[in-house]
Amino acid sequence: MSKAGAHLKQEKSLSGSPQSGEPVYLTIGKIRRPHGVKGEVVMEMVTDFPQKIKAGIQIFIGEKKQEHRLVSIRPNGDLFLVSIEGFTDCDAVSVLRNQWVYVLASTIGPLPEGLFYHREVIGMKVIDEQGNLLGTVKEILVTGANDVYVVKANDDNEILLPAIKSVILSMNRDTHSMIVRLQEWD
Repeated sequence: MSKAGAHLKQEKSLSGSPQSGEPVYLTIGKIRRPHGVKGEVVMEMVTDFPQKIKAGIQIFIGEKKQEHRLVSIRPNGDLFLVSIEGFTDCDAVSVLRNQWVYVLASTIGPLPEGLFYHREVIGMKVIDEQGNLLGTVKEILVTGANDVYVVKANDDNEILLPAIKSVILSMNRDTHSMIVRLQEWD
């Protein structure tokens, strides 16, 4: 993940964008197993900003995104122990095992300066250093090293841009655009 491509994991498919008017869900973690007898579960966080996940927020669990409230959250090594409203014993909470946990993007708020959600990057105008409009970001490929922005060029070709500082020179939320330096290949 690069500074230009920072994100809270957005759904399982990290490309594309929601239909107009649909809520945007961000994946924050995965419930692993019950912990103890009072209904706590072990949750693996997949967000880059776990400090934004606090007790009292509305969460959505599983493919059907069943709505619940997070009662408590506390670190436990690399994982977190969480309590979810309505689940008071290990038997009841066991039905949540291996389920993804989501929040509404509006719950989390903006990222720090210079960091962008994937949903903010999709649709950005891409402009080269000389001011030429190259196209629009249509998809983001998540790789091990850094994200790669797939740009639909004005001539209907695709341009692949690695989300690294030497290529992505600046990004602007207000103009919904980015300035890039195209790589030269020998």
